[in-house]
Amino acid sequence: MSKIQQINRRDFVKLFGLASGGILLGCNLSSDKKEFIPQIEGVFTPNLFIHLEKNGNVTLIASRSEMGQGIRTSLASAIADEMEADWKYVSVKQATGNAKYGNQNTDGSRSVRTILEPMRKMGAAAKMMLITAAAKKWNIQKVDCKAENHFVINTLTNDKISFGNLVDEAKKIDVPLEETIQLKKVKDFKYIGKTLKSVDLKDFTHGTATYGIDVRIPNLKFAAIARCPVTFGTVKAVDTSDAEKTAGVEKVIELDRIVPPVGKFFGALGGVAVIANNTWSAFQGKLNLNIEWNYGENHAFNSEDFQKKLRKRVRQKGKLVIGSSGNINTAFTKSEKVIEATYQVPFLVHAPMEVPNATAWFQENKIEIWAPLQDPQTARAELAHFFEIPIKSITVNVTFLGGGFGRKSKSDFVVEAVALSKKINAPVQVVWTREDDIKHSFYHATSVQYLKGGLDNNGQVLGWLQRVGFPSIISSFKPMSDYASGLELNQGFTNNPYKISNFQLENIRAESNLRIGWLRSVVHIHSGFGNNSFVDELASTAKIDPVQLHLNLIGKDRVVKGKSKFPYDSKRMKEVLKSTAKMSNWGQSLPENHGIGVAIHYSFYSYVATAVEVSVNNGKVKVENVWTTIDCGLALNKDNIRNQLEGAAIFGMSIALYGKISTKEGAVEQNNFFDYQMTRIKDAPKIHVAIMDKMHEPPTGVGEPGVPVIAPAICNAIFNAIGKRVRSLPLIDEGMV
Repeated sequence: MSKIQQINRRDFVKLFGLASGGILLGCNLSSDKKEFIPQIEGVFTPNLFIHLEKNGNVTLIASRSEMGQGIRTSLASAIADEMEADWKYVSVKQATGNAKYGNQNTDGSRSVRTILEPMRKMGAAAKMMLITAAAKKWNIQKVDCKAENHFVINTLTNDKISFGNLVDEAKKIDVPLEETIQLKKVKDFKYIGKTLKSVDLKDFTHGTATYGIDVRIPNLKFAAIARCPVTFGTVKAVDTSDAEKTAGVEKVIELDRIVPPVGKFFGALGGVAVIANNTWSAFQGKLNLNIEWNYGENHAFNSEDFQKKLRKRVRQKGKLVIGSSGNINTAFTKSEKVIEATYQVPFLVHAPMEVPNATAWFQENKIEIWAPLQDPQTARAELAHFFEIPIKSITVNVTFLGGGFGRKSKSDFVVEAVALSKKINAPVQVVWTREDDIKHSFYHATSVQYLKGGLDNNGQVLGWLQRVGFPSIISSFKPMSDYASGLELNQGFTNNPYKISNFQLENIRAESNLRIGWLRSVVHIHSGFGNNSFVDELASTAKIDPVQLHLNLIGKDRVVKGKSKFPYDSKRMKEVLKSTAKMSNWGQSLPENHGIGVAIHYSFYSYVATAVEVSVNNGKVKVENVWTTIDCGLALNKDNIRNQLEGAAIFGMSIALYGKISTKEGAVEQNNFFDYQMTRIKDAPKIHVAIMDKMHEPPTGVGEPGVPVIAPAICNAIFNAIGKRVRSLPLIDEGMV
C-alpha cells in the first residue's frame, strides 16, 4: 500500500529554494499542508524527483518533455552528480502534467537555465539525508562521512554502506534546511560538463520508445478530421455517405470550432471527424467526405499580396520603438555613403517528423490523455476550462515527442481528441496527416524589414535605421493585435549585439490571417537574418573584412545589465566570433565559386557565431561546411550541446534553402515534404562545433541559439562566392537549389 507523507509549507520552502527566489518545483501551495510525495514501502523518496530503492536503483523524474534534445539525460545527470549516484543504476521516468512539478513548459531553451540549480539541490539534499542516515548507523559525526559512487563511506574506518541499504533509515531523516544545502564545486563535477550517453539511447535505437502515435489502450477508436482549408472557416454542408461506406469507418461526426477565451489557450479548429477501427480507414474515410465550406473572412488572404503590402509599408515611417538612441537624420547627413536594403522571410511551419496526435478518454467526471506535449500543464488547464472538469481529475501522460520545435506546445490536437471521446463515449486517438500538419498549423510569421545605414570615410557605421513588420504571436490570443509586441522585438531587434550611437527601430503594422505561433528560435530568425545580412553589405561597401566590422560594431568590452540575471557581455560575443574565425580559417584561399560567410547572434542569453562555406555551380548552391561556436555558460552535457548545434545547422539550412508557406484564396498551398522540403542526408555539410569553456557562468539556452545565424551566413557566403546578394528567402525561389 502507498502512504502519503504530509509536508508542510515551511518544509516545502526549505527543500525547493523558494525563499531564495528559485523556480517553484512542487505542489500548488494553496494551503499550509499538501499530500504530494508517495512513500512506497522500501523506497526512499526525499522529494518529487528522486526514488531510491533497496536494490540501489535510482529513478529520477523528468519534469520537462523529451523531443530529442536530451533533456531527460541532462537534468538527471545534474541530480545524480550532486547525489553521488552511480550512473549505471539511474533510470528516468517522465512526469505527468501537474503543477506540483513546477513549470513544465519545454520551449524557449529554458529548461537547463531555469531548473539546473533546483535539480542540483534535489540531489544534494538526498545525499545529505543518506549521509545523516549512515552516521546514525555508525554512531559517528556526519563530518566523518562522505558519499561517493552510490555509497556512503566512513572516513575514519573506510567502511562503506550502499545507498540501497540506507533506504529505511534515510526515510526517517528530516529534509535539510535550504540554506544548509551545499553544491559541488566545478572541479568536483562527475557528470556535469561531461559527455554522457543518453538514458534513452537503447529505446531510441531499438524502436521501443513510446511516442504519442504509438499509444494503444483497450477499445481504442481512431479519428481523422477534415478541417476547412481557410483558417477559422466552418462547415456549410456535408455529405457523409461515401465516407460511411469506407471499410473500417464506424461513424462521421461534425465537430464545432472550440473558441478559446481572449488571452489564453488554443481551442480547436473544428471540422468533420471520421471515426474508424484503424487509422488508415479513418484517413480514407476523410478523403471520401464531400464538404461545402463557409470560408469566412480569411478567404481573400493571399500571402504574396500581403508581402507586397509589407514591403510598401516598411518604406514609410513606422511606430518608434523604445530603445532607439541618437539622431539618425543627422548621422545620415554626415555619412559619406548611405546603404539601403530590404529583407524578407516567408511564413514557415514546424513539420516535426511525428505529426500532432493525441489519445483521449473522457469518462463522466474525469479525463485521461496520452500525447507528445511540450506544455502539459497548459493542456490540462485548457481541458479543465472547455470541458468543465476539475483539474485534479485530468491526467496528462506525456510521451516522447518525435520533434516539436514549438508546435507541440499548442494543445489544439488534444482538445480535439477529448471532444471526440466525449461525443462517442469511448477512448479515441486523433492523428493528423502530414497534409493536416502543414495546412492547419500555428505558423511562424512572415516578415519584411528595411534597413538603412550610414558610413563615414573610415567605414565606421554612423547611423542604423531598421523598420520591421510581421504578424504578432499575440494575435493568436488577442485578435486584432497587428503590431509586434515588445517581447517579440526584444528578440534581436532592440537588443542586437552592437553598440551604435545613432540607432532607430520602427515597427510597422502587420495584420494576421493565419494562426501565428512560435517556431524554434522565434523572432530571432527575422532579426538574425536582417542584422547579419546588412552588416555584410555594409562591410562590402566599406571594403572592410566582415569579421572585423562585426568586432567594430560590438565595440569595447561592456556588460549591459537588464532585468534578467543574464547580462549581455560584449567580450563573450567577440570571443565566439574570434573562435569561429579561427576554426574556419577565415580569410583562407578558396576554390573558384566557393565562399565563406559569417553571422553572429545573441539569443536566449547565449552567444553564437557561425561561418558557412558554400559552393555555387551552374547557379546551384551546396553547403560544404558549417563552423559554429557557442558560449552557453555552464555546459551541462557537451554531447547534447553538439547534437543541438548540429541539428540547428540542418534546421537553419531547411529554412534558408526551402522553407516557405504561401497562401492563395486563404488556403495554404503546400501539402507535404515534396513541396515543403527539408534538408536531406545527401545535402548535409560537415559541421564543426566549438563550446566555450565557461563552467563558472550560469547555464543559458542551447536548443535554439544555433538557428538564426545559419541563413544569413549562407547568403553572405553566396555573395562571397559569386557576388550575388540574396535578400529574400528561401533560395529555392531564387532558382538556386
